[in-house]
Amino acid sequence: MPLDDRDRALLDFEVQWTQHVGAKEEAIRAQLNMAPARYYQLLARLIDTIEAQEYDPMLVRRLRRQRDTRLARTGG
Repeated sequence: MPLDDRDRALLDFEVQWTQHVGAKEEAIRAQLNMAPARYYQLLARLIDTIEAQEYDPMLVRRLRRQRDTRLARTGG
């Protein structure tokens, strides 16, 4: 199943959020109109899809690495 507009918006936001002034959570609310917790839930699921990998392989690899490092630190 191809990525929908929301999925692409989440991935694009993750690449570009550092260009926004203020905290990431504020930018998530303002630009994506969703709660930060929901954003992180959707992003976590999204980076495990082949479609996301094909859309932005470097971003997905970086996010997976960050997640794996976090899990290793917490024993999860």
